[in-house]
Amino acid sequence: MGALMDRALLKRSGQVLAPSLFTVGNMACGFFSLLAAEIGEFSIAATCILGGIAFDMLDGRVARFVRGESSFGVELDSLADFLTFGVAPAYMMYGIFLKDYGVWGALAALVYVLGGGLRLARFNAVAQEGKGSKTHFTGLPIPASAGLLASFVLLYEIVEEGRPSRTFGPLMREIPVLAMMGPFLLLGLGLLMVSTLPYSAFKQKHLAEGRNAKLGVLVLASLAGVYFYPQNAIFLIFLFYVLSGLLGWVIRRPPPASDPDAAQQ
Repeated sequence: MGALMDRALLKRSGQVLAPSLFTVGNMACGFFSLLAAEIGEFSIAATCILGGIAFDMLDGRVARFVRGESSFGVELDSLADFLTFGVAPAYMMYGIFLKDYGVWGALAALVYVLGGGLRLARFNAVAQEGKGSKTHFTGLPIPASAGLLASFVLLYEIVEEGRPSRTFGPLMREIPVLAMMGPFLLLGLGLLMVSTLPYSAFKQKHLAEGRNAKLGVLVLASLAGVYFYPQNAIFLIFLFYVLSGLLGWVIRRPPPASDPDAAQQ
C-alpha cells in the first residue's frame, strides 16, 4: 500500500512539475528582458517578452494535457506573468520612450504595471470562485498588452537602426508617429486590462465547423502575414486583438433612447 501511495505521489509531482517548467521559462524571459533593457538592448528585451508569451501559451496546454492543474501552478503562473508581461514591458518602454517625459512617463509606466497586477488578481479571484468564462476574458489579457508593446519596440528599433528587414512600408512610416504616443499607449493598455470589456479566449475546438469558419480563415491569413512580413504581422495581430474589445463594445452598445417629447414636435 505504501509503495502504491509513493508512486501516486511521484506521478502527481511529475504532473505538476511539467507545466511549471514552462512557467519558469516564462519567468526567465521576464528576468532577461529586464537585464537587456537595462543595458539598452531593447530588441533583445522585446524578443524575450515574446518568448515569454510562447512559454505562457504552452504551460496551460501542458497542464491540461498531463492533468497537472494545481493551485501552485496558478500562483506561479501569475507571478511569472506579472514579471514578464507587467514589469518588464513597462521598464522597457520607460527606457526607450518614457524617460524623456520625466515624472509623467514614470506615472504612465506605473499605471500599466498596476493595471496588469489588478488584472491578474481579478482573474485568479474569479477562477477560484469558478465563475470564469470559457469563451472570453474580462478585460484585456496582460500577455496581449505585453505582446503589443514588444512587437512595437521591434519595429521601432528597425526604423531607428535602419536595419534591412522584410517590412511593410506604409506601416513602418507611421512607427515614429506612434512612438510619440508612448505614454498614452501605456495608459490605455493599463485601463483596458482593468476594464470589463470581453475579449475572445479563442478556445473553439473545431475551426472547420461553419460557425468557426471565419476564425479559421483569420488564422490562415495571420500565418501568411507572419511568413511574408513577420515583424509587421505580429504587431498587427496584437493591435487588432487589443482593438477588438473596443470595437465589440461599440457594436454592442445600445442606441440612445428616443425622446418622446421630441417625437411629438
